[in-house]
This record gives sequence, structure tokens and C-alpha cells, in this order.
Amino acid sequence: MEENLDIITIGESLIELSAHSSLKSSTCFDKYYGGDTLVTAIAALRSGSRVGYITKVGNDSFGEYLLDAWQSEGLDASRVKLSNEPNGIYFVGNNENKREYGYYRQKTAAGTLCVDDIDFDYIKRAKLIYATGFAQTLSLSVREVVSEVFKFAKENDILTAYDPNCQKSCTNKDEALENFELIREYTDIMFIETGDGENMFETTSANMLITKLADLAIKTVIVKDKYKGVFIYENNDTINIPPLEYDMIDATGASNAFNGAFLSRFLNGETACGAGKYADALCLLQMQNMGAVKSIPFREKVEEYCEKIYG
Repeated sequence: MEENLDIITIGESLIELSAHSSLKSSTCFDKYYGGDTLVTAIAALRSGSRVGYITKVGNDSFGEYLLDAWQSEGLDASRVKLSNEPNGIYFVGNNENKREYGYYRQKTAAGTLCVDDIDFDYIKRAKLIYATGFAQTLSLSVREVVSEVFKFAKENDILTAYDPNCQKSCTNKDEALENFELIREYTDIMFIETGDGENMFETTSANMLITKLADLAIKTVIVKDKYKGVFIYENNDTINIPPLEYDMIDATGASNAFNGAFLSRFLNGETACGAGKYADALCLLQMQNMGAVKSIPFREKVEEYCEKIYG
């Protein structure tokens, strides 16, 4: 019998090639992998959760690399399918201490994922399903997958979590709201950055965003404000975790990693405040190194750091 899972995430995997110098001058790149929901999955996994991932990867050497890497990591990729489309790639460079990116992710394998690829008995094995608005933009078929899986989860008493992650370069306000509306009634936990709040709801106020989303019957709301910290709403109460000063080398994927760390602790019975502090500590450690996934620390190190900064 297959083992039950804490979290299943749905989305896109990308090959990550990172350099410590600018993309113009770099001649050597470190290979790893990334993608918003994949970062969330690995952060939850390294925090102690059992995690599964649903996507499609290109049937090539990069695809083999991804599957081997996930197996070594302990990520359940048993429902990952192969596609004849290529894997997406992105580059990360450091140009005078500023991050620069180059993305090559048009018509990739992940966008071919469709409802026929989904094993709904596999979905039943999870405590929680996680997806993003960014994943919904991959293709119409992936958008349908997210909607159908969230609906199925709701019908089977499985928790759901969602982050619109509506990057303005890929999603305008109307598209972001349309994607959100497709899964709104099935969503239990929602993460949102104030930048996305401005794009979708024309406000950067954490209190206004919490009020708006709570009125839509979302039970737990986490608002991330880089100036004021993290606001967590649950059980008609809101707490604030103020921001801390930190040294940052690379913030790629930090917000997505926060989500995975929070969900891992929250599902394990931690209070919302405790889960938020742990997730914040994980992000602070992650940003001190290069790469979206390879820089994610493991639970023991995060717990030690969390105790140090929060007591």
C-alpha cells in the first residue's frame, strides 16, 4: 500500500542555471531546479513533511536529471508524466548585487498537463493540495487541472492552499481575478503578497486584504508585506510577525519557500504564529545563499535559527 502524503503540489518544474556574476560575463553556471510550486514542495519536504508533486517533464536528459534529483530528495514523483515538449529553463545572475533573470519557458512540458493525467485516487492520499495562479497561466489545460483537483479536494474533505503569485509580466488583473475565481470557493488557506493584492484588489493594506478574503469564506489568510512583515488571519484573529533585518544574497523563490515551510508546520499541529515564525526563519536562511531550491535549509537548522531570533 502506498504511503499517505501531507501535501501534494501542482505546477511547473524548471531547470535553474545560476551564476555569481552577471549573465553577460558568466562562463560557468550551477545547475539545479526551481519553479514556484516546486520550491514550496521542497521547503515542506525539508521541514519534515511527506510531499508529492504533479507535473510533466520533458523526455530528455534534463527530464532524467529532474526525476533522479527528486528521488534523491525524497519527493514523491510517482505521478509525474513525460512529455515530448522541452523542459523550461531559467538563468539567475548577479549584476552589481542585483538579481537578473532570463526565462525560456514557452510551450514547455509542464504546460501539457491535463485532467486525463491526474490520478484522483492519488489526490485522496493527501492532507492538503497546493497550487498557484502562476501555475494556472501555463495553459488552459493546467488551469482546468487546478480547478478540478481543488473541487475534488473540497468534495473529499482535503484541505487546499493557494497563492495567486500573479507576476505582472505574465498575468494582468482580469486574468488573475479570473484564475482566483475558478478556485475561490474551494480554497481553505490563501497566501498573498501585497504586490499581488494591489494587482488584484487595488490595495496593499494587509487588513483590507484579510477582510476581503475572509468575507469570501477563506479560513486562513497569510499576507506578506516586505515592509511590515507577515500578517496571519485565523479564527477571527490576526497576528503580525514584524520583519527582521537580514543579509540577502538571493531572494529567488523565498516567498514560495515560506509557503511550504508554513504549511508543513501548520499541518503538523503548530500554531499559525509558530508556523509563521518558522517559515520566516527558513526564508532568512535561504536568502543567504544562491538558488531557489538548493539554498533551502533543513528543519534542524531552521529550528535552531528560529529559536535564536524569536526565542
